[in-house]
Amino acid sequence: MPAAGLPRDARVRRAGDFAALRQASGRLGGRCFSVRWRPNGLDHARLGLAVSKRVSKRAVDRNRIKRLVRESFRRARHGLPPIDLVVMAREAAAVTSGTALLAELDALWRRLPPLKPTEGTGTIAC
Repeated sequence: MPAAGLPRDARVRRAGDFAALRQASGRLGGRCFSVRWRPNGLDHARLGLAVSKRVSKRAVDRNRIKRLVRESFRRARHGLPPIDLVVMAREAAAVTSGTALLAELDALWRRLPPLKPTEGTGTIAC
């Protein structure tokens, strides 16, 4: 049986990628999370996480939030457009139940805009 984890190529890992998402990207937000996204030029979506000590001083709480975000992304990533995402947790995430966090993340994934095709697939020839 294959592993159900998040593969390495589905994660934003480089500092330059995180910086590019902070500079020029689309934004979405909810009560517990803020999401930044931009097209990545690949054929799949990638996830980056930012859960600071400001969210919770306890590592247990921060790790729980990251686990829930990764699980939600793992389930939804095949339906997402090819974009890089950085999910930043807010302080409210530390005191919210896991089911409420998953519901908010699912709503955020649905709000992501579909990307327009870059190639001319129309019927008008130029």
